[in-house]
Amino acid sequence: MESIDAARIIGYFKGKSILITGSTGFLGKILVEKILRVQPDVNKIYLIVRGTDALSAKQRVDQEVIGTELFNLLRERNGKRFQEFVGEKVVALAGDIISENLGLEDPMVEELAKDIDIIVNIAATTNFYERYDVSLDVNVMGVKHLCQFAKQCSKLKMFMQVSTAYVSGDRAGLIRETPIKPGESLREGTYLDIDAELRLVREAKKELLFNAGDDAKKTERKAMKELGIQRARHFGWSNTYVFTKAMGEMLLGQLRGDMPVVIMRPSIITSVQAEPLPGWMLGTRTIDTLIIGYAKQNLSCFLGDLSMVVDVIPGDMVVNAMMAAMVAHSEEKGAQAVYHATSSLGNPATYAMLYEAGRRHFYQNPRVGKNGEVIPTKEMYFFTTIARFRLFMFLTYKLPMEILHLVNLLLCGRFSDLYNDMNRKYKYVMHLVDVYGPFAFFQGCYDDMNLERLRSKMTMKTPEDQMFNFDPRTINWEEYFYRIHIPGVLKYLCK
Repeated sequence: MESIDAARIIGYFKGKSILITGSTGFLGKILVEKILRVQPDVNKIYLIVRGTDALSAKQRVDQEVIGTELFNLLRERNGKRFQEFVGEKVVALAGDIISENLGLEDPMVEELAKDIDIIVNIAATTNFYERYDVSLDVNVMGVKHLCQFAKQCSKLKMFMQVSTAYVSGDRAGLIRETPIKPGESLREGTYLDIDAELRLVREAKKELLFNAGDDAKKTERKAMKELGIQRARHFGWSNTYVFTKAMGEMLLGQLRGDMPVVIMRPSIITSVQAEPLPGWMLGTRTIDTLIIGYAKQNLSCFLGDLSMVVDVIPGDMVVNAMMAAMVAHSEEKGAQAVYHATSSLGNPATYAMLYEAGRRHFYQNPRVGKNGEVIPTKEMYFFTTIARFRLFMFLTYKLPMEILHLVNLLLCGRFSDLYNDMNRKYKYVMHLVDVYGPFAFFQGCYDDMNLERLRSKMTMKTPEDQMFNFDPRTINWEEYFYRIHIPGVLKYLCK
């Protein structure tokens, strides 16, 4: 692999046509902005978004991508020419990766197939407790449809698949950057057959339709969500999201043929660290629940061990790694590279660092109530095991609820509404613990030697080269959490 610097990365995107899915999401926006900012001579950036027609797709891109604060630097640089520049470079396509031919008309598919150099698939449903049918459609079948389209692209130089580091499941120890083999599962004695899973969903939906009652839609939604978690756990994954992302990778490995493929697996993606807008954020990540709950003072306790590592990586570093990897493996026939965009091996951050940064921030910037009074910052209690948390919830909430239930029966249902509301909230919290618990006590460490080799090829001689930094060892986590990430979460996520 030749050495890579900013000039080579910037030069690579000159004249290229790039198809990007998931551009309305966090990483997608950062990637679109970065390419337009560093290489204004990119040929075209095609963005597939859901929409009824070309006009509605364009409106979505204008509002949800180009219109965001992230593009302010690019807007300032281009001045009055900004809209014209974006109009020349960015093409919104009304389509959907869950459909054959990406939901596009045949003439458009033929035209694109002659033009596309790079495909970047960031589209995903990231809900841990998503319906199984929806997750399979987006995270698995979406990959299949993009692969089928990619094989029609005569000039294709690169297929970039954004996955997640957590396709590894909950295993402890060092987790290597290796592809997922066909049929591979995390539970011994099981074989993961994607076609069989698709058939299972079809049969389950037929049966639900046959037995449909008054509230068929609600029943189907609940059944599909439960089926997803059940199948994920049957094969050794903790939730539907990471399970179907693993299947997506597996399918890509089976269908790729000789096209150059890069799989980027980020851990928990956090706010922009450096550019174009430090702290910029979109969508609540697992760790941000803690920050928001602490900020609103409606979270007195949390599940987790403060000494444990929380593997985080800023969104702009993930995009920098993606761009460098595209350059490194472009036109490598038959290549399949897997990269962990993670920090736990080279520069681990702990929950204690995040909590201390939060305390420091709120002690120095206390919240003020509606009446102008200062809201005191309270300490939080952390449960270091799920068993302790369950006991606390039982004694504090479940037991009083059962007493209320008995009183309610004696008083002919006077407290029914209160009991039902409390019971619903209790079940919701326990469900969250069930789904997010494995992440709070995750003991894996992501090996990033492949990415380290790529970093070693990067030359960092000029300020321009720093624009493509993706080395988490250059981050002081305490300062990043305190000065950038927590203020970013409060600004962009706390309405």
